[in-house]
Amino acid sequence: MSDQKYARIAITLPPDDLAAADRLAVAYDRSRSWIVAEAVRQYVARSERSSALGASRHTQGVRHLQLTAEARLRDAEEREVKVVDPRRGHAIETPLRFATYDAFAAWRRTAPTP
Repeated sequence: MSDQKYARIAITLPPDDLAAADRLAVAYDRSRSWIVAEAVRQYVARSERSSALGASRHTQGVRHLQLTAEARLRDAEEREVKVVDPRRGHAIETPLRFATYDAFAAWRRTAPTP
């Protein structure tokens, strides 16, 4: 048994959510408490990842607001770069996407020219 300490809480769930938790508990051979705790852990992890991405997008948004509409469009077009597959010599269909212009610029400095 684990040395981890637990706290008892009481929660109220809509019937559909409780039924879904019970189905998961049976499917994973876990307790309802484990299902709820796992849901909280996953929600927290997703929120933390989302916060980091949100800050990056905010910074990018502020930068873009300082540009003209034409410059923003040109910037977006530049970030949708297709990669050439060296084995086949043609562009891969899925364009690259970058979270920030700085990420694109760093990639562009090192990418081979097509």
